[in-house]
Amino acid sequence: MGRVFYLTHSQVQIDPAVPVPDWGLSELGRTRARLAAEAAWTQGVTTIVSSQERKAVETAAIIAEARGLTAAADAAMHENDRSATGYLKPDVFELMADAFFAQPATSVSGWERAVDAQTRIVGAVASVLAGPLPAGDVLFVGHGAVGTLLMCHLMGAAISRAHDQPAGGGNVFAFDAGTRAVLHGWRPLEAMTA
Repeated sequence: MGRVFYLTHSQVQIDPAVPVPDWGLSELGRTRARLAAEAAWTQGVTTIVSSQERKAVETAAIIAEARGLTAAADAAMHENDRSATGYLKPDVFELMADAFFAQPATSVSGWERAVDAQTRIVGAVASVLAGPLPAGDVLFVGHGAVGTLLMCHLMGAAISRAHDQPAGGGNVFAFDAGTRAVLHGWRPLEAMTA
């Protein structure tokens, strides 16, 4: 194992009538996933594990197919559980996300606590990396909030939205598989190099 990449799904087809975990990629989201599949930085990927949410599974499948791999899906890699509120309009969602990060030990309006989501995603990633894996890089495909919580943990930083990915999704951070040191923070997938 060399590097570990954490990629957030790109743009989705928003439908307030559909549960958020069931949203699929939009055409732009699929286009960006294909760009990741063709990029130099994914050439060394030999293991792909995604969240079980549809948008993450679709992203992982596009990249896996291009790499001749089969992606696995891990139930513990889902986004922070926001089912208590369901779909929120963007301005309301942003306020809730601010509160989620600012009050990590509190359940904001019934959302999963940030400290619990962090424990879950850190455990899921550690479990995959502890298993027998082929030589090469590992790609996790997931979500912005839990990805940020993972990165905060790896950096030894307090939970903070200051470390959140740029808007829109389709961002990547990387860390060393052996030392777990963060190699770089969030970058748009188009800005990634080998």
